[in-house]
Amino acid sequence: MAIDVATVRKVARLARIAEPEDRLESLASELNGIMAWIEQLSEVNTDGVEPMTSAVEQPLPMRDDVVTEGGDPRLVLANAPKSKDNFFVVPKVVE
Repeated sequence: MAIDVATVRKVARLARIAEPEDRLESLASELNGIMAWIEQLSEVNTDGVEPMTSAVEQPLPMRDDVVTEGGDPRLVLANAPKSKDNFFVVPKVVE
């Protein structure tokens, strides 16, 4: 897939990115290089390769599942700018 200057201009406009006209040609070239690299990756044989979430296999840390009485509202709300009836008070943001 070749990316031309018109495509770069359109994507920049859609992304609301202001790019000078003289920079569009070099961006198209860079994006074409990235696309070529992605196409090269698709040629790699990955049959039988397990997916990885990390380069280093580590077991997930486990914690004891302990039932507690919950947090003390006085302590939880101690640093709150405003609170009412054991709840945080926040400004309305949706009309």
